[in-house]
Amino acid sequence: MRVTSTAAVAASREVPDADGVRRPGGEVHAWLPGQNQTLCGLPLSRTRLRRFPHVPFDYSGIDVLTEADPEGWVCPRCLAATSGRRDREKGWVRTNPRP
Repeated sequence: MRVTSTAAVAASREVPDADGVRRPGGEVHAWLPGQNQTLCGLPLSRTRLRRFPHVPFDYSGIDVLTEADPEGWVCPRCLAATSGRRDREKGWVRTNPRP
């Protein structure tokens, strides 16, 4: 299997969608298809995380999860691994310089 650079979702449980498609639920992590561990280093087989290669990991640090969402917790280490540096094209800029 080929390793891709687009992160998919691995979750602790699955929830059927209205159309019958399985969706992630519970604890959500990012993983690269073709590898046997999440981006934060958890082995998929030992932690019994289910793989969802059809669901991209497109969560951000400002997302708010409510009781209606099937995802209960998004791994902060996986968020940090997938977000990268957002301002690479702008470069470093001092916003409040000292006198």
